[in-house]
Amino acid sequence: KQSAQRINLNDLEKRLLDAFQRGLPLSPTPYRDMAETLGTSEALVLKILKRLQNLGVISRIGPVFKPKRIGASTLAAMSVPPEKLDQVASVISSYHEVNHNYERENIYNLWFVVTAPSSTRLGEVLSEMEQVTGYPILNLPLIKQHHIDLGFPLWC
Repeated sequence: KQSAQRINLNDLEKRLLDAFQRGLPLSPTPYRDMAETLGTSEALVLKILKRLQNLGVISRIGPVFKPKRIGASTLAAMSVPPEKLDQVASVISSYHEVNHNYERENIYNLWFVVTAPSSTRLGEVLSEMEQVTGYPILNLPLIKQHHIDLGFPLWC
């Protein structure tokens, strides 16, 4: 969960996020390839990505695999008192098995997806999260897959 702070992106930052939110180059030099596509340098692409991560605009850069193809994953939710939500969301985001979390207006107000190499590790992560935060987790494993494209244009 991020605060409502508005972050202004420049043209290159918008183009970088637009061009690669759905697919990074699969090559030994993905950042160089991205830079060439955008007409800039690899060093600048890396600097921008680091800045956007530090600002909380992006949380991670990496693949998202189709569920049940590699490893294990689940949708999870927690019911957290509003005054603790930012703190707990920060803890949840600190796990490399979580690529994002978000707030919903519901009794279960913190939602996130957890991925792990195995079902055993997935269970360990969820259990550890409960112990560290002190809040139980609602584990909602995938039963039927639906594809939702979460990409969105930044040129609005």
